[in-house]
Amino acid sequence: LLRNMQAAVHRLQRAIAKQEKVLLYGDYDVDGTTAVALMAEQLALLGLHCAYYIPDRYKEGYGVSEAGIDFAIAEGFHLLITLDCGIKAQVALGRAKAAGIDIIVCDHHQPDAKLPDALVLNPKQNDCAYPFKELSGCGVAFKLLQGLYQYLKLEQSALFQSLDLVALSIGADIVEMTDENRVLCAKGLAQLNAAPRPAFLAILELAAKTLPLSLRDVVFVLAPRINAAGRIASGKRAVDWMLSTDDAEIAALALDINTDNTAR
Repeated sequence: LLRNMQAAVHRLQRAIAKQEKVLLYGDYDVDGTTAVALMAEQLALLGLHCAYYIPDRYKEGYGVSEAGIDFAIAEGFHLLITLDCGIKAQVALGRAKAAGIDIIVCDHHQPDAKLPDALVLNPKQNDCAYPFKELSGCGVAFKLLQGLYQYLKLEQSALFQSLDLVALSIGADIVEMTDENRVLCAKGLAQLNAAPRPAFLAILELAAKTLPLSLRDVVFVLAPRINAAGRIASGKRAVDWMLSTDDAEIAALALDINTDNTAR
């Protein structure tokens, strides 16, 4: 029911089949970084390893930056997927389109009357029949992946293992805790507590917090630390940290992020 979902799924499946160069572009806050981590993690499971770009808060500002588009063009990416941003980036995304880059926009912010020249997934856009309008940015990314899993006729248990990231985005972005968000968050919290990713365990140890976590803990313990990475240094480190499976790297990044939070 999400407008443009079928076309977006077909384009993403083509990128997987042809092993195209794909760039994930996300905002530097919790919603954006969890969306990038979710997409990178899941597409890697499906055989496509993507690069990702998080803009510098102070040098580039919010949303799709000129520097980010310069990077996408210079590196020769075939497909750009914006996550938790892009709905108002008509000019910047127009440059990417003119350079031959296909674009999927996954966003949940209120659109302008004119949309970017892209495959836009946003339940708030006109003529979108999706019944729940208050998904987080990461939630919209999750829907794209769910559509892809359905199209490929894959069992979705591997996808649901990444719902901890969706729950984190829902709590941190203060979207409505009703309807589908309530279900996604409940499932995500259950996943987080049953099989916590090593990155979260490392930061919880530094924060002197133990499992199980409530949504309040997500909002006041995990979320501020991820936000601090984007505000003090680089949001890309938060994505690196969430995705890492190397214990030494996780410990080092967790310490850096926790120190950033103290400074903030």
